[in-house]
Amino acid sequence: MRIAIMQPYIFPYLGYFQLISAVDTFVFCDDVNFIKGGWIHRNRILVDGKPQYISFPCIKKSQNKLINELELKLDSKEFYKILPTIHRAYKFAPYYDIVFPILEGLINSNIKNLSKFASNTVMVISEYLEIDTEFLYTSEEFGHTKGQERSNRLINITKQLNSAHYINLIGGQEIYDKSYFNDQGVALNFIKSENEIYKQLGNDFVPYLSIVDVLMFNSVTEIQQMLKSYRLI
Repeated sequence: MRIAIMQPYIFPYLGYFQLISAVDTFVFCDDVNFIKGGWIHRNRILVDGKPQYISFPCIKKSQNKLINELELKLDSKEFYKILPTIHRAYKFAPYYDIVFPILEGLINSNIKNLSKFASNTVMVISEYLEIDTEFLYTSEEFGHTKGQERSNRLINITKQLNSAHYINLIGGQEIYDKSYFNDQGVALNFIKSENEIYKQLGNDFVPYLSIVDVLMFNSVTEIQQMLKSYRLI
């Protein structure tokens, strides 16, 4: 049984979904501090052949607040502009007619809580891609581990889920020590994505965009193949 634990992100990139598809249980770590310059509330889409940020505005966003304490400004001009921006960017994409209504439903869900809004985008898209993974929240299931040193918290949550195998995105190599995890009885692997290139509207491929871009230009079957394009190291 494989476990992954990550902060919730709004429409994250393909690698996030590769991680979800590689594990049996995915835990949204939503009781940690919000990072102002991070990717939790924003990502990039392709507009006129160039990457452009779409940002979901938050009420009084602060690094002193936890992710699950923040709320979105659903009635702001910035929020209202997001759907029209996606529409203009992808109205000629091959899977627009299928994907845009899904995104519209997610963005117009009236979920104010940032953690729940972000995780909902992830779970609904995972269902669309037929990813069969269980989702949990640290704030709801593992609040007693809050405040523990980062590695120890991941190890303890993994063990509480009756697992001895934790998987992290490749960036975690700079943070987590395999030997320390092994000493605690948990195997640690990092997921390394292979380069996935697909046809966009422009001539030059722009990588590392939101899953929105991947969905607009690829069928479910094609994306399912992309989800398998990784190595565990």
